[in-house]
Amino acid sequence: MSVFTVRHVSTYRYARPVSFGPHRLMVRPRDSHDMRLLGTTLAIDPAPASLRWMHDVFGNSVAVATFEGTANQIRFESEIRLEQFPADVLDAPVEDHARTYPFSYSAEEIPDLGRTNERHHPDPDHRVDAWAKPFAVPEAGGGPVETLAMLAGMAQAIKGGFVYVPRDAEGTQTPVETLDAGSGSCRDFALFMMEAARSLGLAARFVSGYLYDPATEGGPGAATGAGATHAWVEVYLPGAGWVEIDPTNGLVGTRNLIRVAVVRDPAQAVPLSGSWTGAPADYLGLAVEVTVRRDATPAASLFAAVPAGA
Repeated sequence: MSVFTVRHVSTYRYARPVSFGPHRLMVRPRDSHDMRLLGTTLAIDPAPASLRWMHDVFGNSVAVATFEGTANQIRFESEIRLEQFPADVLDAPVEDHARTYPFSYSAEEIPDLGRTNERHHPDPDHRVDAWAKPFAVPEAGGGPVETLAMLAGMAQAIKGGFVYVPRDAEGTQTPVETLDAGSGSCRDFALFMMEAARSLGLAARFVSGYLYDPATEGGPGAATGAGATHAWVEVYLPGAGWVEIDPTNGLVGTRNLIRVAVVRDPAQAVPLSGSWTGAPADYLGLAVEVTVRRDATPAASLFAAVPAGA
């Protein structure tokens, strides 16, 4: 169990005052059995004329801000504090029929998995398929392919076989573009693994959130992709549920991953989007600062005064 504080600041600057259209933010996680939201603040400057919250089609929390007047800067600062209870996914109780690959989802699950096990991006030469299939083939003389080990192997192959290149530009590379480049950002790797898993008939979803790097506070190792929003993937395994996989770091499990939004396609999980009106030359750029720190305060003490059953 760990307690984290995440501070996310985005500042847009302009050469002269411009007006702003609605802005949409996805910065607030959902409470779950493995993550409890302890507190959240959202500061916007200039102050919005209105701020409303909604749930999108996937149940993610979305804030929509509208503005009046003009300004030469707009700044969004989100801070969240949460308690995480990571589990050892490699020991997850995957149902017997799904422990090895291939397997089939039950008739009850298939309708609810919807399009998460369908390919979303063109692969006319089946290059993503060709990349993924060797992971599903048993070694000579070996036993059947363990499903979790197969997924872990795919994640480790992406980490070891592609070059991580942070990118501030909007959008996500297609899986074929990532193969051609041999490089990408965390969201490119997440989409690539998601489509590779789907090519094997597995249901997969895109996750946007934050990554804690123990090295920033003197801990062991160093996590790739910290200091910005992060992206990874979930794959559905009967019995274990949605298993989180971070191909950028070659890891399986939720440890140090702070989930904010879960969607079918990366375009549905943009942390901040909006519009402004002015001359193109007015735009001076965007500065983003993300810090994730682990709190030394024992989480149990935070609820010591809450009566049982409250």
